[in-house]
Amino acid sequence: MSPGVDRFATVKVVVAGGSGALGRALCRSLVAQGHDVVVLTRRVRDSPDRQVVWDGRTVGAWASELDGAAVVNLAGELVDRRPTTENIALLTRSRVEPTRALVEASQRVDTPPVAWLQASTLALFGDAGESTITEDTRVPADGPPQMTGVATAWETATAGARADRMVVLRTSIVLDRDTPALSRLAGLARWGLGGRVGSGRQWFSWLHVDDWLRIAHWALDDHAAGLELPAAGPPSGVLVATAPHPVRNAELMATLRSVVHRRAAPPTPEWAVRVGALVLRTDPALGLTGRRAVSTTLSDAGFTFRHPELREALEDLLDEH
Repeated sequence: MSPGVDRFATVKVVVAGGSGALGRALCRSLVAQGHDVVVLTRRVRDSPDRQVVWDGRTVGAWASELDGAAVVNLAGELVDRRPTTENIALLTRSRVEPTRALVEASQRVDTPPVAWLQASTLALFGDAGESTITEDTRVPADGPPQMTGVATAWETATAGARADRMVVLRTSIVLDRDTPALSRLAGLARWGLGGRVGSGRQWFSWLHVDDWLRIAHWALDDHAAGLELPAAGPPSGVLVATAPHPVRNAELMATLRSVVHRRAAPPTPEWAVRVGALVLRTDPALGLTGRRAVSTTLSDAGFTFRHPELREALEDLLDEH
């Protein structure tokens, strides 16, 4: 929160992209801590949150909600689609337009937002090979357009935002019962297709949804009771949101098979991944590329993960142990 705001006080939190799985989870968590949550939405849904209609492109009456509030921007279409020119344009537009609208709105209010949590993704780095990604890692200029191109445009769109503090949250793959990533991985293992993908050496950086929520609260400088967050407030700038122990794809798939009680499965060669991606209308790079990421900022702050190890995280989420 801003220097003049009691960091333990409740505040209004305006959430763009609150209808997605992570957005819904964060809204529930914020409400549970006593905050006044306002969801910017194109269509009012059956939800306990206060909803304010916007078009995600232009500044309207909704802009007044940002006055002195905290802002969370999660807006954007799911990336699980073919890397066509049309889809890349859709993914970019669905992120850039809402972000620019929020930036313009922040410039019009009397009191700037006290904090701004801007979503981003570690997919920004494309296939990072054996490199270790931290908050200080330089973003490549030639990464895949559906990964690096979309995410770079998303982050760049925050230019000119007026806020006391902004945190750009570069998140790894979040493991959650309500997200497609875990459902698809667990489904492959249950169907006997849980062997390593491609070489199996690509890195898999991951994060349990409970820890993602706690990182988000910390990024907002929300030290509500019971969250066990570091006492020191988070810095402005980039924050890598990922568990401390990334694994290779082969270990990921072996752990999944063990958790869902399946025997060893044959590997899925790269050509089969590419053919399967055509059938499923997804991007083969999601399975064939990888990133090994750790957060030096979280480590330096003494952030304690509730689910630091993959096996325990999967057992908690899949509930088959």
